[in-house]
Amino acid sequence: MRRVRMGLLAAVFVLPLTGLPASAEPPQGPVFEDGEAQPVFDPAQAVREDLFVTAPVDSDRDGQDDRVHVQVVRPKETAQGLRVPVVYQASPYFSGGNDVPNHNVDTELYVPEQPGNQTVRTAERDERMAVAAEIDWAYEEYLLARGYAVVYAESLGTGLSTGCPTTGAANETIGAKSVVDWLNSRAPGQDAAGKPVEARWATGKVGMMGVSYNGTLPNAVASTGVEGLEAIVPIGAISNWYDYYRTDGAIVAPGGYQGEDADVLAKYVHTRADREPCREVIDQLTADQDRLTGDYSWFWDERNYLNDVDKVRAAVLSVHGLNDWNVKTRQAAQWYAELREHDVPHKIWWHQEGHTDPIRLREQEWLRTLNRWFTRYLYQVPNGVEDEPKATVQREDGSWVEEAEWPAPEARDVTLLPTPGGTERGGLAAARVSGRTVEALHDDASQLAEDLAAAPSSPNRLAYFSAPLTAPARVSGTVRAELALTFDRPAANVTALLVDQAPDGTVSVITRGWADPQNRHAIDRTSPVEPGKNYSIDVAMQPDDYVFAPGHRLGIVVLSSDHDFTLRPKPGVGLELDLSRTRIQLPLVGSIG
Repeated sequence: MRRVRMGLLAAVFVLPLTGLPASAEPPQGPVFEDGEAQPVFDPAQAVREDLFVTAPVDSDRDGQDDRVHVQVVRPKETAQGLRVPVVYQASPYFSGGNDVPNHNVDTELYVPEQPGNQTVRTAERDERMAVAAEIDWAYEEYLLARGYAVVYAESLGTGLSTGCPTTGAANETIGAKSVVDWLNSRAPGQDAAGKPVEARWATGKVGMMGVSYNGTLPNAVASTGVEGLEAIVPIGAISNWYDYYRTDGAIVAPGGYQGEDADVLAKYVHTRADREPCREVIDQLTADQDRLTGDYSWFWDERNYLNDVDKVRAAVLSVHGLNDWNVKTRQAAQWYAELREHDVPHKIWWHQEGHTDPIRLREQEWLRTLNRWFTRYLYQVPNGVEDEPKATVQREDGSWVEEAEWPAPEARDVTLLPTPGGTERGGLAAARVSGRTVEALHDDASQLAEDLAAAPSSPNRLAYFSAPLTAPARVSGTVRAELALTFDRPAANVTALLVDQAPDGTVSVITRGWADPQNRHAIDRTSPVEPGKNYSIDVAMQPDDYVFAPGHRLGIVVLSSDHDFTLRPKPGVGLELDLSRTRIQLPLVGSIG
């Protein structure tokens, strides 16, 4: 990684001008103090314009290149010759969404070479909040005041853009990337009347930013290595769409949207006026996503931005909620790990909320961090952000800590072993109890995982707890349950939970993971399960950062179906867990015992 050493100036004035007559008064330029852009421009006088950028893809198959609807908001000084960098948000939500039913999840699981098991639509209403049709943003005034233009683009197949929505496929990446190319004079733009429009006011330095899908598109565009994209700020963003709708072969929903899948989301955002050209495209998407086996395939590989992380040249400031069960923590953790591995400039914020923007949680400090990031990488002011701590983590009590890196560098893998008594509350210790013990549970998808974890006893789960902790113990990273399981049927869900039992006996679910035993060898290959045979099933839970307080017990709960996330077959499938061949791996700061 290149590092910049600097002596910080109290104030720096930058005046990139174009086409300014010799006799003209120079316009206001950006001002920087203490490594941050200052609010010296008036957002109320911003210039606004709409245009269309041509993308080199024909996803609606009409014989013409797709067109991306773009709205530009820029300081008025750009009309007087000032050139400025851009903060760009691409989104499929600017024109709202459609009422689309989700798939039925009350269905039997797939068994190889056995007919049936296809899912059907239900009449359930998808309550995902629609975004207002008027393009606006909480950050707009803040950025304009500090000398950035703000650019919005409607993703393909949405609003006034042509093309088709495909839930993360290459055409959507190309559409969003074309706007960066237009800002760098590499792609054509036109106004509504067909007159060419050029971004002569732009420096060519672009940052992308957004939450959820709007944060996923920056990951996608960065993975192309496009020149001019200098920084991205993905918030609650996806790095691999397979991990959004599947997990290790299991069909797993985003939290709060049971039964949603790639086709449902594509139909939801399909808001262009003429939808007929995209019907075949979305019908094919429904078939190719494969809700039958849950296997990884070429379909999901196209939507896996981790494949091209070696092309990323944009500095990445990632933000994610430790309690985000919509876009789960694996999305940020695996992206961040790959960025580190490839020496991409990086920083991460972990907060204790769910699927939300940090401006709602810690506004002033967040805006300061954002300002410094864009000042460094879009205005290229050497403010030293690359030498600052890489991780900002909010703790359970609401406090914030700065750390050198994430996961915690001092975390070490600790192995814990279950001891008998799981139908009530078994033990969890560093030493194995001698002898072979097998404990059984029966699936009941109608019961909530949280209720099963809290129950003093249950035939529908197995629970194992450590002794009360004598000192704080911090889990930082991915917990893995290596389970030795036997099934009495050829198909089953497998779910594992990490839980915290307080001294008063209440139990909280900290993180969880799922797996399909048919994918025990590979996520892209279904291998039949033979009833009565014992298998090693590895369940990687969603990465987390959590401190267990003294007096609390750390627990592992094993069940089959997870009512809120997995498919929900009829109750009855039986699982047996061989404790002698089961172990739990935790990335731990501190110790258990």
